[in-house]
Amino acid sequence: MQAPSATDPIRLEIIVASVRAGRIAPVVADWFAATARARPEFDVGVIDLFDTALPQDLSGGGDAEAFTRRVGAADAFVVVTSEYNHGYPAALKTAIDTVKHEWRTKPVGFVSYGGLSGGLRAVEQLRQVVVEVHMVPVRESVSFHRVKHAFAADGTTSDGAAIDSAQRMLGQLGWWAQIVRAGRELTRYPG
Repeated sequence: MQAPSATDPIRLEIIVASVRAGRIAPVVADWFAATARARPEFDVGVIDLFDTALPQDLSGGGDAEAFTRRVGAADAFVVVTSEYNHGYPAALKTAIDTVKHEWRTKPVGFVSYGGLSGGLRAVEQLRQVVVEVHMVPVRESVSFHRVKHAFAADGTTSDGAAIDSAQRMLGQLGWWAQIVRAGRELTRYPG
């Protein structure tokens, strides 16, 4: 497989973390995916952990190998996560732990949602975890407080702060992804 050039689109994978029945995650993820797809520098995919059978015992297998290959082919990530009991979903931790080297040096952003906290406590925990697998969390994030009131029936939002934050985060992800591409051409990551 040939390494991407500076002019190739940035492969952005959006990881949908919640697997809970009755979840609102697809609404949030679809909104963000549409926002990212409106920017020509990105080639956007969605990995919904609800549809990704990763073994909790980290024993590998075909689904884990396919997930790892997809992570390896991506340039950047956005995690769409809820907050459960002041933390992030267990399925997301399994996904992070399933992969090892393929996460390294890749930028990651967060779109969180929940009640009054908007998922921010989950994001704070995730920032610590992704650094341990050598990812680069970008500064900007998107947060939806009282998420059930944040979206219209057609899946759009009028939340100006979220719309602005999404654009800023995408800009940061794009910048980091390009810097990482250029760095790989110069030298191997020492991690």
